[in-house]
Amino acid sequence: MRIGVPKETKTLEGRVALVPAAAGDLVKRGHEVWLEKDAGIKSGFADAAYAALGVNIAPDAAALYEKSQMIVKVKEPIAGDLEHLRADHLLFCYLHLAAEPALTRRLLDIGLTAVAFETVELPNGDLPLLAPMSIVAGRIGVQVGTRLLHQPEGGKGKLLGGLPSTERGRVVVFGAGKAGGASAALAAAGGANVTVFEMRQDRMDEMMRLGNNVTALYPYHDVVAREIAAADLVIGAVLVTGARAPKVVTRDMLKAMEPGSVLVDIAIDQGGCFETSRPTSWKEPTYVEEGVTHFCVTNMPGAVPQTSSQAICAAILPWVNRLAAGGDWAADPALARGINVAGGSWCTRPCWTWPSEPQCD
Repeated sequence: MRIGVPKETKTLEGRVALVPAAAGDLVKRGHEVWLEKDAGIKSGFADAAYAALGVNIAPDAAALYEKSQMIVKVKEPIAGDLEHLRADHLLFCYLHLAAEPALTRRLLDIGLTAVAFETVELPNGDLPLLAPMSIVAGRIGVQVGTRLLHQPEGGKGKLLGGLPSTERGRVVVFGAGKAGGASAALAAAGGANVTVFEMRQDRMDEMMRLGNNVTALYPYHDVVAREIAAADLVIGAVLVTGARAPKVVTRDMLKAMEPGSVLVDIAIDQGGCFETSRPTSWKEPTYVEEGVTHFCVTNMPGAVPQTSSQAICAAILPWVNRLAAGGDWAADPALARGINVAGGSWCTRPCWTWPSEPQCD
């Protein structure tokens, strides 16, 4: 298989899908691996490190896509990438098509087959290719939220952990999966009072074990409204696999928050879980609604590309090997769930829960 790793083109995105060691392993398996020039630079991996392991360096994106049968990248293809994709390409990356109807239409028109990292699902419901970036995003959410509470950043001027003679900050987290759990753990370790809203009892139990400053609650509307009104930092990490995130915080709830409070929407890739959320980039990461700072960057882990690249590569490499080996890889139930577009057709496999046609209102 000829495997291509292009340079990421999303704003201030520094990740690379395959680190040199992983690309070298694929070469040892007999595959022909191509890397777009400088694709790994922002993650700390020079072209020479790849070349030393037998990886071919393509001078630009056009050459990379021309040489490749399988495209392995991190983020969804955008304008420049889409110009190079062909019907015979197998695309393997994050897609988040539930929030991207225009991209869905374009991929259908191109006629390729696309497998999304975020919908590769194991029989027990785990999402192995989403998990590492969810953990990174969860931690970044707390780090960024803590900074945005600083008065020079427009925040209310509150230190989340507090200290003797002062109140602890209040953090509300929606969802206790990989992202929400990582957010809750970091906020709790920093000394904040943390409330986690979750529907699964086992996850609520897990959150309670983080410490005496963590409370896990079922998301009843009135309870959510009460906790939002008192919160300094709210983190949304609600996930419905392959579908748009539900809106768990309304504008009316937002109006009850103190000015200078902060919302971080980790679910923004799936459309966002706050009514007032809209996608932002690392170039212009925040905006203010109802006096509350919103952080809704669609590629949060891209801010720490070296760590993120190492983590995502370790997760995807076994699946890259399976896809590159050919044969009936779609018979693998986990990969079958990852198929979003199949040869230019909307995936209608029994395991798929979306409609047979994309919703493009």
